[in-house]
Amino acid sequence: MLPPQPERPGNLAIDARYGLPAGTLHWHLLRGSESEAAESEEGLPPGRVAWFHAVEQFIAVWLLMAGLLGVVALYLFFRERRVLVKLHSLTSVLVLLVVTVTLAQWLAREVPYAELIPMIIFGQTLAVAYHRELALLFAGVMIVAVVLGTGMEVGAVLLWGAVVAWAILQLDSIRTRTKLLYVSMGAAVVGVAVRLLVALLNRVPVDAVLLAELGRLALACVVSGFLMEGLLPFVERFFGVLTDMSLLELSDLSHPLLRELARRAPSTYNHSINVGALAEAAAESIGARGLLVRVGAYFHDIGKMLKPGYFIENQADAPSKHETLEPTMSSLVIIAHVKDGADLARQHHLPELIIDFIEQHHGTTLVEYFYERARGKQESQPEAPKVDENNFRYPGPRPQTKEAAVLMLADAVESAVRSLKDPAPSRIEAVVRDIAEKKLHEGQFDDTNLTLRELRTIEDSLIKSLVAMYHGRIKYPERRTEDRKETERRSESVTAPHRQQATARANGNNSPKNSGGGDTSNAAVSPAGGQTGSPSENG
Repeated sequence: MLPPQPERPGNLAIDARYGLPAGTLHWHLLRGSESEAAESEEGLPPGRVAWFHAVEQFIAVWLLMAGLLGVVALYLFFRERRVLVKLHSLTSVLVLLVVTVTLAQWLAREVPYAELIPMIIFGQTLAVAYHRELALLFAGVMIVAVVLGTGMEVGAVLLWGAVVAWAILQLDSIRTRTKLLYVSMGAAVVGVAVRLLVALLNRVPVDAVLLAELGRLALACVVSGFLMEGLLPFVERFFGVLTDMSLLELSDLSHPLLRELARRAPSTYNHSINVGALAEAAAESIGARGLLVRVGAYFHDIGKMLKPGYFIENQADAPSKHETLEPTMSSLVIIAHVKDGADLARQHHLPELIIDFIEQHHGTTLVEYFYERARGKQESQPEAPKVDENNFRYPGPRPQTKEAAVLMLADAVESAVRSLKDPAPSRIEAVVRDIAEKKLHEGQFDDTNLTLRELRTIEDSLIKSLVAMYHGRIKYPERRTEDRKETERRSESVTAPHRQQATARANGNNSPKNSGGGDTSNAAVSPAGGQTGSPSENG
């Protein structure tokens, strides 16, 4: 048995490898004694034995890591194939994993509990860039890799796992800058609680050494929150994602593009606001990001501001500009608003996620009105060239996410319901169901992983919102002729004396006794100061 070693400042209250109180055993001495025993048993030079052990450990570690990464690859193939398809995303995640594991292993040896900082940042970065399930999976791989590299045992695994899992699971949405700080403080509480439980299990007294460790642990968690808050804009830009905090900034209606849209095409602006409200509720009904859809809806038609008069909602009572255009040319003008909108968005540095909404909200649908006009014209003129359907289709792409599919439906049904003369609930429901079924049969949702149940839920939400938005008003009964005559009679009886008094005063002003020099050509004035008119006007 090795003699007790003197305590040194900075030692852990429990040896992370063997669960012994601080100062009773130093793992470097233990490893040295194990290595000497192995050398004496095998009769090999010390350098050769150390080299063999290093190779064995390296192979074992990477075989285990390969198995874990294989499990992750299967998960990505079935649940997050977009990460595998995009080489940039996959490479970024793997490089970040290697850097985090390397840094955490070094910090675990040099600064107790500082390894939690890169671990938490790694998990939260993946939670922001993708989602919490994927972040938890990669965090598990990271913890195993760090444990294998440092030789830590169960206590460390419990501590790291609890702290990182808490930091990931609390990132459901980041709507304020203080959210990350609150999450890091919660992680500190969780870490301190787990560390105390491990100490109690090993019968370690709660003394100054243990309290100092708990302080370092809590400090590491809080520091990770401050660092993550500073790194968040870079994470968003690098991975091409948007947090709710960034989306709230983009949803400000004083954005230059939205203000210009309201000035040039006010009806299109109002349509976009209505679509945003519809789409947000529908997206949240299926667990999608409602705020993202609402912001995408605000900007989806900004391309119309370049030629607002060619879109029916901005024409009011003016004659349609398409009456003098060929159907093919009209179709080109209508379809061009998608490309114009994407160009405007890029000029104003909108995120790619918002530009995707602009490009995908019509998918590859057909501009039916002008297509049918072209076909009718071609049938009446047999010598005319055959109508090419592709000239009347939007270029796409089709919606690639559930959020884009929700926006496509909300945009289509809002326009259709707004054109109804009698938006009764039954008619609204029929319109929504028909449009959704048509989009489904056209294959517009094939790239979105949208299920039929989710589509039905979206339809129900849109119907509910549209019925509330375009609900009918009470039709007051028209007044009968007898009632109108009685009202006029009462009005005449009330206003006649006042009118007579005003006339008398006017005549008095025209007499020699009252030569006021005023203009007598004006009409008589009532006591209230207004011009007297017919009884019906005064009534």
